[in-house]
Amino acid sequence: MDEIISEKIDLGDPLAWLRLDEALRRESYAPSGLVQPRLAIDLCHRDGRIREAALQQAVGDPALLPLVVVRCADWVGQVRERARELLRTALDVDTGVALAPLILLFGRRGRGAFAIELLDEVLRRASREQLAPLFTDADRAVRRHVHRLAVEEGLLSPAELARASARDTDAVVQNLCAEAALAAVAKTGGYGEVLEPLLGARNPRARASGVTALRAAGAAGRAEGFLGDRSGVVRACARYVVRQGGGDPLALYRAWCLAAEPVPGAVIGLAECGERGDAALLWPLVSHPRGAVRARAVAGMRVLDVVDVRRMVPLLDDPAPGVVREATLALLPSAGLVPDGPLMERLADGWPKGWPRHVRVAAFRLLDARGGIVRLRAAVTVLDDPDERLRAWGAQVVQRWHLEEGMTPGDAEVGELLGRARHLFSEYVLTRRLWEAGLSG
Repeated sequence: MDEIISEKIDLGDPLAWLRLDEALRRESYAPSGLVQPRLAIDLCHRDGRIREAALQQAVGDPALLPLVVVRCADWVGQVRERARELLRTALDVDTGVALAPLILLFGRRGRGAFAIELLDEVLRRASREQLAPLFTDADRAVRRHVHRLAVEEGLLSPAELARASARDTDAVVQNLCAEAALAAVAKTGGYGEVLEPLLGARNPRARASGVTALRAAGAAGRAEGFLGDRSGVVRACARYVVRQGGGDPLALYRAWCLAAEPVPGAVIGLAECGERGDAALLWPLVSHPRGAVRARAVAGMRVLDVVDVRRMVPLLDDPAPGVVREATLALLPSAGLVPDGPLMERLADGWPKGWPRHVRVAAFRLLDARGGIVRLRAAVTVLDDPDERLRAWGAQVVQRWHLEEGMTPGDAEVGELLGRARHLFSEYVLTRRLWEAGLSG
């Protein structure tokens, strides 16, 4: 431990402190940015007595408090207890907010509960303004924790909770804040300040919460505007509210699908609550000028279980990737009925000279679903595809391929295909695969 190697770390990154603790037990180096690099080394020393002695000195250096947090879960009892005493003395609202990401990350490890409990005690004394940086922290675990604390302590108004639900990208925070906001206004009224942020949210969970609350707010009629929402969960909530208000979502969907410019969400909504006979309204929309409408119509056929392979196969060449993706999903259960010749042609020549990527991917998915020699033939073909991800997918299929039940051993084409892909195998594995296929290595 005599030689010190200087290395810069990001002092604001919680993971950096954990990596530092692990690294300093293997070698000695001093992270730049610390006033006392030697003390940092002692706090992470292999010898527990040295770590314990260093703790007392670390209290005077706020920059080393993160390492005191780490020592709170030390495997040596005396070091652990001493670190906890020092942290309890040093932790106030300001340092608690600053160290919250590290403490919550560290709390996922063994013996980390103490620091989290201490952090909660400190943060419960904090004001909303002091907690503000944690509400938008990059770590979703931090945002979950502080929003849960804010709900328990009543630090945020229903409108602020609604805005947090609409703003945050984490599903747990979205649900927590939306439920808390609606529970609060259910007692006092005043749905308006809560509903507008929720109904206008980008994330579907917040919108779904707002739509469901429309009935309690006495505004069930507004739910009709969400029957064609882009999210399935929002559409389902809207249908519930409309039915509770005496409306008929199915009749509305049928009328909207007959309109000159149907909303894509209404097209799939018809399939979600309609009957198989409603496919007659969806088939004309398969040729609609808008790709989103065509894609939802194809998805609707799959939902209604009225897939016609003959009529669906031409959609695999659609210029809209969404349409091709939905057509592929619809055809996968019947992949054996799709002619493999045209599909292999689409794999043979990549974009820009031939077929675009989404068409080639669809062709490969259907050929892969066929299994047997067809799967191997398609996988070897895409080994030369211009798209890196498709090449990697094909390589994985080739490496996992084995002779399947019903195939005839000794097929010369299998040997030829495996030979073209020999760079994916060691000589031993290739010989084994050929032997399993009834061929000479």
